[in-house]
Amino acid sequence: MRNIRLTIEYDGSRYQGWIRLGKEETGSNTISGKIMEVLKKMTGEYSIELNCGSRTEVGVHAYAQVANFKTQSTMDVLDIKHYLNRYLPMDIAITSVEEVPERFHAQLNATSKTYVYRMTIDDVPSVFDRKYTYHCYRIPDKHLMQQAAMLLIGKHDFRCFSSAKKTKVTEREIYEIEVYGDTEEMQILIHADDFLHNMARYIIGTLLDIGFGIRPKEDIEEIFAGKALPSTTCDPKGLYLQDITY
Repeated sequence: MRNIRLTIEYDGSRYQGWIRLGKEETGSNTISGKIMEVLKKMTGEYSIELNCGSRTEVGVHAYAQVANFKTQSTMDVLDIKHYLNRYLPMDIAITSVEEVPERFHAQLNATSKTYVYRMTIDDVPSVFDRKYTYHCYRIPDKHLMQQAAMLLIGKHDFRCFSSAKKTKVTEREIYEIEVYGDTEEMQILIHADDFLHNMARYIIGTLLDIGFGIRPKEDIEEIFAGKALPSTTCDPKGLYLQDITY
């Protein structure tokens, strides 16, 4: 049995995330569902399991998602890449295919993940960027956001920064949060060992409210203590899975 690793780039705009949690995958409009359909057609195998490095949510994009599946197919990895890209929708691209050791697992072997959030700033939203960036009509206070971000770095219980209901272990470690950019575009980069469901979106939504002066940076500690709620999740169209390390 061969173990095949895929690196995937996708526009998540019209999909229900990587997978619909708690839902049957058959017939659902998800990234994994589309890839599985082509894999089954390609291999003739209908019990394929597709593991991913990070389950992106509805509307979230990926520069470099990682997934793996096992198969008895003898197809060359380059032929697999060409076959997948030929039959997948144009908003899902397989950028790399390689054969990896049998024990490699895209989710279980991941050691850290990085998400980046893109924001444009102007009095008129760009018609070209509107689907792939969050638009700010005024400039958020970058320095306030950076100060608030420092309170998030380290190992914490992020239960209050998540919509996860059944996850037993909610402690995660954020290695780095960068807030950078200029008066035309800003970005927020979050590098962590792992993310709870909607964790990145709650953090970014809260940082933006702090940057716009809607709430103080001290609210970060109040949210951790369960004395305040995080801000509304950020718009997913500006969020990208940038990298997964192994």
